[in-house]
Amino acid sequence: MLTSVERLLFIRAVPIFRELRDDFLVRLASVMDELSFPSSYSIFTEGQEGRSLYIVVSGKVRVHLADRELARLEQGACFGEMSLFDAEPRSASVTTLEICECLMLTQMQLYDAIDETPDIAINIIRLLSRRIRELNQKINARENSIATTKVAEFR
Repeated sequence: MLTSVERLLFIRAVPIFRELRDDFLVRLASVMDELSFPSSYSIFTEGQEGRSLYIVVSGKVRVHLADRELARLEQGACFGEMSLFDAEPRSASVTTLEICECLMLTQMQLYDAIDETPDIAINIIRLLSRRIRELNQKINARENSIATTKVAEFR
């Protein structure tokens, strides 16, 4: 368990919460639940309803679609943020790679936070945009690799 001071220091270093006022971060940190997960635990699965964002405090998680790994996330990384905004089922699964501690922010807590400090929404939009760019780069690299392989086989 994190003390309230440790929570504040941790939250302040998380990219989506940077640049936000300490008084706001103190209130936000106090409402977040702290969760512990064992190794190889499925935090959520693709298609499941979701209304919460998670932040890795310690440990590592794997974001994946079936057996295809999309990302590995560790301390300070967020996941599950998409479901907070679109109320759609989870687009991927997240499984712990080792014992993991996370903070959880629910949709209602986030909406209250956005009402008080709209900058948090901008930070989450930046995070989502960055992840889309990274996925686009991976897709392009994979397609180029496949095309190169096909050209080499044709020769």
